[in-house]
Amino acid sequence: MINIILIQPRIPQNTGNIGRLCVAGNARLHLIHPLGFFIDEKSLKRAGMDYWEKLQVQEWQNIQEFWEAHRVDKQHFFLTTKAQKNYYEADFCDECFLYFGREDAGIEPNILSLYPNQNLKIPMVSTTRSINLATAVGAVLYEAIRQSKNYLHF
Repeated sequence: MINIILIQPRIPQNTGNIGRLCVAGNARLHLIHPLGFFIDEKSLKRAGMDYWEKLQVQEWQNIQEFWEAHRVDKQHFFLTTKAQKNYYEADFCDECFLYFGREDAGIEPNILSLYPNQNLKIPMVSTTRSINLATAVGAVLYEAIRQSKNYLHF
């Protein structure tokens, strides 16, 4: 199963939309605290609509707790505008981990520096700072699905 990791997301509507993407793509969602909202927040549920109950979601107190349960290996990828390698150049497997940072700050530089060869970017024109978090997750998730042998028969 593909794993989407949101590190300290701030906007409930983005997280709701990402939850819906995860249900549609048979992916697991991991939320790393602190969150910028409450899980029971109305806007989160509205964005996820009736899909939220079907979502495989886990919450983690911090990234260290997550890494204790899921040791970082070559199938952990960190999405950042600062990477050199495009996401579609990565070799995703059926059990990969795709990390996305806060909407306002991205993934912390100290995390990115730990795994420089696993940093990926979504190409965009240089005058664009970034794209919406849910849009970014959708693009990368569906590339991982395209590459996956287990997802060929949706």
